[in-house]
Amino acid sequence: MSESPRFDRGHTDDLMTFLAASPTPYHAVANSAERLEKAGFRQVAETDAWDGTTGGRYVLRGGAIIAWYVPEGAAPHTPFRIVGAHTDSPNLRVKPRPDTGAHGFRQVAVEIYGGPLMNSWLDRDLGLAGRLSLRDGSTRLVDVHRPLLRVPQLAIHLDRSVSSDGLKLDKQRHLQPIWGLGDDVRDGDLIAFLEQEAGLPAGSVTGWDLMTYAVEPPAYLGRDQELLAGPRMDNLLSVHAGTAALAAVATSGTEPAHIPVLAAFDHEETGSQSDTGADGPLLGTVLERSVLARGGSYEDRARAFAGTVCLSSDTGHAVHPNYAERHDPTHHPRVNGGPILKVNVNNRYATDGSGRALFAAACERAGVPFQTFVSNNSMPCGTTIGPITAARHGIRTVDIGAAILSMHSARELCGTDDPFLLANALVAFLEG
Repeated sequence: MSESPRFDRGHTDDLMTFLAASPTPYHAVANSAERLEKAGFRQVAETDAWDGTTGGRYVLRGGAIIAWYVPEGAAPHTPFRIVGAHTDSPNLRVKPRPDTGAHGFRQVAVEIYGGPLMNSWLDRDLGLAGRLSLRDGSTRLVDVHRPLLRVPQLAIHLDRSVSSDGLKLDKQRHLQPIWGLGDDVRDGDLIAFLEQEAGLPAGSVTGWDLMTYAVEPPAYLGRDQELLAGPRMDNLLSVHAGTAALAAVATSGTEPAHIPVLAAFDHEETGSQSDTGADGPLLGTVLERSVLARGGSYEDRARAFAGTVCLSSDTGHAVHPNYAERHDPTHHPRVNGGPILKVNVNNRYATDGSGRALFAAACERAGVPFQTFVSNNSMPCGTTIGPITAARHGIRTVDIGAAILSMHSARELCGTDDPFLLANALVAFLEG
């Protein structure tokens, strides 16, 4: 075991900063890139020719980032060590015609993205953020980080059945947020407002990818502050840990035996089938171009991929104290118990026995405990980018993550130790 971990409670403090500054996938990858730049990485454009020199590089595409570090002496067939994650979270996203309203309220038309716990979005102060596409072909990030919208819940006096039958929400009718008063709803009002917020000329925005988010900041919770409550932990907790681990390996002064990579994709919550999703060609293209830039051939590419391993890092389910029967009776991951190894024999996760051994070795080197998650046989199992990565690229993949509660809520809960324990395990893995 290592004598001391690379990361400690300060890593969790920094995670809180990262979560608050990353309300959308576009902001998340921009923040990840900024941190990598400080570690000596430089951005390369996909449209430019790449060279094979040593050092750190990254590619940005929409809400995805692929970053890698080529150590001194790396051969064209040197395998990769990849930390995979995703940048998107379930939320409410703005429709193409956003301006709507009724009965004296001005509202914003939204569409449900992914599988959110819809009740968690009620009666929260919501900000609005995302990407604006301009008439000249450029894009601009925007973030209205203040209470701007709210989805008001119906008073219990008008729905007495909610106490006996539970809350029932119609996705179309009941989740449209309000953002003002007035009957004079006009097309273009919201975008005109955002142009002013972003300091852009009127009429310059011709496209947008916008989403709501809860503006309440992350916070430590509990008598001894052993818990962390915050938004988008699924899966920015892993993006942050992967970014920190890659930067640490690249600046350690010791050249790794493999080429360490961070691959953070968009659209995992909706199936990963996009040009920035794990089921798209982005990762394979970047890795192959890295091989070729170092003078490699197809044979070198095949050799590199054959020796490559990916840790698909995504949050998983901690045992819930009020619903323990929903978990497998012999697998109860606890918060602050270290990262979890996810196993499913039906390939909803990509882990097998050899992958378990590899992850166990990394955790041992890092001095980090780990746990195992298996679904209750009576419950359907979720999935990750792990099986997609393994099948699409022929890369050996292991599914891991941090254990949390309230997954897919507007505000999730983890242990304060688990973020830095995960980051330490990722460093040991990337070092090889």
